[in-house]
Amino acid sequence: MICSTTIVRVKDKLPLAASTDDSQNQSDLTKYTTEEKEIIRKLNETSEPRASIESGPYNHHYLIANGLIYITICEKSYPRKLAFTYLDELDREFINSYGHRIDQPDLRPFAFINFDNFIQKTKRVYEDTRTSVNLDKLNSELQDVTRVMTKNIEDLLYRGDSLDRMTNLSSSLRAESSKYRKAAKQINFDAMIRQYAPVVGASLIFVFLVYWIFLR
Repeated sequence: MICSTTIVRVKDKLPLAASTDDSQNQSDLTKYTTEEKEIIRKLNETSEPRASIESGPYNHHYLIANGLIYITICEKSYPRKLAFTYLDELDREFINSYGHRIDQPDLRPFAFINFDNFIQKTKRVYEDTRTSVNLDKLNSELQDVTRVMTKNIEDLLYRGDSLDRMTNLSSSLRAESSKYRKAAKQINFDAMIRQYAPVVGASLIFVFLVYWIFLR
């Protein structure tokens, strides 16, 4: 079940739209909406573009795209694949409707609250994971969630873990650079062999012929 959804501008954390399931007891979600605010506060342009944060009976799933954060609280049993497909669908519609306005400096909080109508309609489509449409989405390759980062809320909020990609990216780049340097050296060595092998071979043949003719 999708319990709540929020859309926030990355650069200044300005909330642009939000929606909460009317049937959900709001007091049950208070702790998790507070966690959601802390997660949003930690996100920036260099953060992992999509991730899941586990918290008790719920998961926070977020997507960073087009300068926006789309974050939703779902029951833990709700399939991650559908959650990210849901967020992608919100992103496509939101950018199509308001993309030309999201960078305006004078926007007020929840300037696009009317987008809640689309969120509610889309949530109803994704509500029942057993429908044929959602089963098709689960079986499709729309979302490869095996590559989506998963964190625990305690690690993120209370132990100081980061959702930033730069450390891992830097390590990866260093490893790749080292690999390419070794490959480049091997390529240069092979090229030198190909370039000079005929000359060396011809020289050896010439020396052998001179020795055989004049010195034997």
